[in-house]
Amino acid sequence: MSKNESNLQLYRKLFRNYLRVERNLSENTIASYDYDLNAFLEYLKKEKGIVEVRQVNTEIINTYLKYLITTKTKKGKIYNIKSLNRKISFLRSFFRYLMIEHVITINPTDGLELLKSKRELPAILTVDEVDKMLDQTNTTNKLGLRDRAILEILYASGLRVSELINLKLQDVYFEEGFLRIFGKGSKERIVPIGRSALMYLSKYIKEARNLFGKRQTGDYIFLNKRGLKLTRMAVWNIVKKYCVMAGIKKEIHPHTLRHTFATHLLEGGADIRVIQEMLGHADISTTQIYTHLDSSLLRETYRQFHPRA
Repeated sequence: MSKNESNLQLYRKLFRNYLRVERNLSENTIASYDYDLNAFLEYLKKEKGIVEVRQVNTEIINTYLKYLITTKTKKGKIYNIKSLNRKISFLRSFFRYLMIEHVITINPTDGLELLKSKRELPAILTVDEVDKMLDQTNTTNKLGLRDRAILEILYASGLRVSELINLKLQDVYFEEGFLRIFGKGSKERIVPIGRSALMYLSKYIKEARNLFGKRQTGDYIFLNKRGLKLTRMAVWNIVKKYCVMAGIKKEIHPHTLRHTFATHLLEGGADIRVIQEMLGHADISTTQIYTHLDSSLLRETYRQFHPRA
């Protein structure tokens, strides 16, 4: 490895440390940025013969973005706007970091804007669909009881999957009726949990959790058959399984239950800032998508049932 290549890898390592220590970002976000950085460095080396970040200018940045727009992913798909904007955010963060550290004197991403798109409203489940999905679980066995507790919590508290799988025994306050959650950037928040979810969680912990193998580590609540912490994909498969069993035709994933949680709260009259706090959104604008979703439901109800629609 050449000296310049070593410098690039050094910047990559220092940038990861910066994201972790200075920006206090989650490990998932850091991993995504690191993946994008590695892809960018590979592009510079293979397509442009560049192994030194000081050689990167605005023209090269624009060329790279055009390359991404016309390049297919490993799955044979074109990058969508959300994915492209993530890469743009990474580029801006990386070169801003290099400016802070005085590695470069001119930022080639100055003026680089995120791509604009029509914001799609997230899919949600109706109350009836949620009930149908929950009813598919067989709580007479350990897997069914675990899965029921997982689905109940996702819908009752609006957790992200990463927050759910990292939930520990000491994070549940049964008497008070809330969960202590460590969200993005390790920010702590308190989230209430409903009586039904609390009941199934308690039942799972008391009756089934100890049956999941002998390799339990870290007091994680939700375990797989080997007694290890559940993965994100495992939770995705659990949600998908019960949606199929319930005959739900929508494109559903664990985050759908988070959207459903927020929307049903809003429909029930909850204050948007209270919902923001429970979801752990740093910016109220992120939460406000649910106000648009609520309006669309009102319009649809009007269209279907009002005689003069």
